[in-house]
Amino acid sequence: MPTKKENSGCGSIPFSLILVMLGVGYWGFRQLDSLDISKFLPNNQQPVITNSTPAPSQRVPVANSPLPQVTPTKTKLQTPIPVTLKKSPSPPTVWEKKAIRGIYLSRYQVTNNASEQTIRERVRYYRAQGINTIIHGVWGNGCTMYNSDVMQQTFGYKSCPNQFQAQWLDWLIDEAHNQGMQVHAYFEKGIKIDKNSPIFDLAVSKKWIVPGVDKTYSGIDHYVLDVEIPEVANLFKKISVEFVQRYPEIDAVQWDDYLGYHAELPGKIDRTASLTKFVQQMRTDIKKANPSVSFDLCHHNPYWSKRYFAADWQKWNVDRVFIQNYNDANFKQELEYAKNYAGVAITDQQLSRLKELISNSKIKSILVFPSTGKPEETAALVKKITQ
Repeated sequence: MPTKKENSGCGSIPFSLILVMLGVGYWGFRQLDSLDISKFLPNNQQPVITNSTPAPSQRVPVANSPLPQVTPTKTKLQTPIPVTLKKSPSPPTVWEKKAIRGIYLSRYQVTNNASEQTIRERVRYYRAQGINTIIHGVWGNGCTMYNSDVMQQTFGYKSCPNQFQAQWLDWLIDEAHNQGMQVHAYFEKGIKIDKNSPIFDLAVSKKWIVPGVDKTYSGIDHYVLDVEIPEVANLFKKISVEFVQRYPEIDAVQWDDYLGYHAELPGKIDRTASLTKFVQQMRTDIKKANPSVSFDLCHHNPYWSKRYFAADWQKWNVDRVFIQNYNDANFKQELEYAKNYAGVAITDQQLSRLKELISNSKIKSILVFPSTGKPEETAALVKKITQ
């Protein structure tokens, strides 16, 4: 009987077949990356592939790959928020373009102990009427409307006898500057006094007054202090310096046509040169004490001032001159002078001229003098006309 041969494989599988299967298995394992085996697995048995690099928060596009399809979704429209546009400031009117829109207030406005509230409200009132400058009396009839050391040393009392709060001018200046306004100190009556002046008797006894009565304005007898007398000249210089030092924030001081000697005074003495010398020295002293203050004048035109009041103010070196145009009969002629200077001054009796002045671009500033003694009513009329 022939001898039975041993199998050369493992068990009953030939060894050669096992080698073939191992080769196929190795090849298949190498092709796993290219095979999508997920389709052969249940949905809940997706393979987990770990990667040491974190995934980007957004899908990285591949060159030439199709754009992903986006399914539009309905969104609720929000109510648009209304946009409030800031109003541009209105362009200034022709009236508002005037450099100085001023009103004169007598020193008596602060009598009867006007309170701080009253004074501040008064400033705001004039601001509301379109006024940007208050020209307020601080001196008149030979005395100050503030407490003065010079007055105390010279006369034995510190001010005019009127009742007023010591801080009234401080309040006025502060409120005006807060409102964007200016305050000009008005030296009412200048070098003239009347018999009601607290210094009248002393002035007569010391012979401070030039001979005669000044009748420039009918119904009022004025007496003119002689600035050629050193004692008189020094009084005004000291008062002026004291004032601009005590009130360093004051914007200007202003004198008017009462700084002059009427041509009809007895003796026909020409005081032009002495008045010029006095004013020049006073201005110099003021500027040394307070360089920022403006030294202003409201007077007649240069010809009339020199011819009839010995006031050759073109030589006084003043900072600004306003032509006093109170004579309506010569209004047109006076206006020609005003065009060459800082501005013009009119009374409340001439407000019918206001529109004409406003429309004249050569008139740079307009000052209004309430001759009726009712400045608040005057300011209200100015606002009505300028609107």
